[in-house]
Amino acid sequence: MNLSQIELLRVLQETNLNLSKAAEKMHIVQSAVSRQLQLFEAELGSPLFERQGKKLVGMTSLGLSIMDEVATINKAKANIQHIAADFLDSSKGTLHIATTHTQAKYFLPKPISRFREKYPGVNIYMVQASPEQLIDQLHNRKADVAICTERVDLIPDLILEKCYEWSHSLVVPPGHPLAEGPITLERISRYPILTYSPGYTGRSNIDSTFKQANLELDIILAASDTDVIKTYVRLGLGAGIIAGMGYDAIVDQDLVARDLSSLIPRSNTKVAYLKHNYLPLYSQHFIDELLIAGKENGY
Repeated sequence: MNLSQIELLRVLQETNLNLSKAAEKMHIVQSAVSRQLQLFEAELGSPLFERQGKKLVGMTSLGLSIMDEVATINKAKANIQHIAADFLDSSKGTLHIATTHTQAKYFLPKPISRFREKYPGVNIYMVQASPEQLIDQLHNRKADVAICTERVDLIPDLILEKCYEWSHSLVVPPGHPLAEGPITLERISRYPILTYSPGYTGRSNIDSTFKQANLELDIILAASDTDVIKTYVRLGLGAGIIAGMGYDAIVDQDLVARDLSSLIPRSNTKVAYLKHNYLPLYSQHFIDELLIAGKENGY
């Protein structure tokens, strides 16, 4: 048994047990892949894969059990590489950030700018996706940290740190009935609503608030992007419920914003990373910048 064989199992899992793709990824010929598998199975005394002819079609129960250990070994291998790189030069590297559109546009610019001043040798790659996809990015080691509001607190192998609290706002064109007068959940429920897709930007807080009040929202448009919601509010489709930080008093001066913090519970945005994932020094400093930015903005 050797590390190359362990790596082969991981690559086969990534390529859906495709021998030719696995060979291509490992820069060896397909016959060498098959030979390594045969040697590994012979050493273990039992097959790891179910086959139809020469084609791999699934994993045996032994194979599935071993894959859990393979994942652990690959995490350790990646950690060793990161520890060594950090030891040699902690001011250079690559930071992969997974986040949602709202956080990328409205919260991250300031901490990223300050981080770049301190670590100009670190390249930053940002992926914008749904909270579920962000969690997958962490588990697949395509992201070092994830920043979002929803879902992450449900995953047991993540370390979470609270960045900041924020509240929702209602945005409507001038002249809309909700632009003036007292704002209540009952009044809001009378009008067509545009807000976030399920799983995005505190949508769970919106849903639970109206459900507890025995009210049903008429959500005629749901999107992951705050700017999309505001665009269709401007077209007169309905009232928008957005993250309060998504309203800019200058850019959005053609819209009226009403604070909903007294009606809908405040949401918490967190930074998440894997418990057993080694974070280089610059990644830890980036997390510090996130926490500082949250405090400075009074969230």
